[in-house]
Amino acid sequence: MSPRKRRALAIAGGLGLLALAAALVLNALQSNLVFFFSPTQVIAKEAPGSGSFRVGGLVEQGSLRREADGLTLRFVVTDTAHAVPVSYQGLLPDLFREGKGVVVAGKLGPDGVFRATEVLAKHDENYMPPEAADALKRASPSAASAGSMRAEAR
Repeated sequence: MSPRKRRALAIAGGLGLLALAAALVLNALQSNLVFFFSPTQVIAKEAPGSGSFRVGGLVEQGSLRREADGLTLRFVVTDTAHAVPVSYQGLLPDLFREGKGVVVAGKLGPDGVFRATEVLAKHDENYMPPEAADALKRASPSAASAGSMRAEAR
């Protein structure tokens, strides 16, 4: 084999290994992506039917229910326009409250109930995840302006 053919073969092999490495990295990134959707988008079926995603909004007042096992919780996440029922098994963050901002990660079940694997509560009284705040603004302009008035009053 001539040196020219060996060099071309080495370059082709190197490019093949580089393409394989890039494909593996892209596959790993794709499987770890978790997108955010508002309850309105979930109801409109814009969220994936299978696979994990996040839903954010406010925990609806009076919706928190604890099952008999003591660990399973059911509550409703709303953006004031639409609501998504959520089921979560585990301990809630200390700052989790009805009427406060929340983001839940998990999968939507065939019965329309979002099965959460993680619950993220707001950090303090002024914090709301940016995605949840945007979803609330789009869903209800009056709720968004009321929230901004409360923030300005402080």
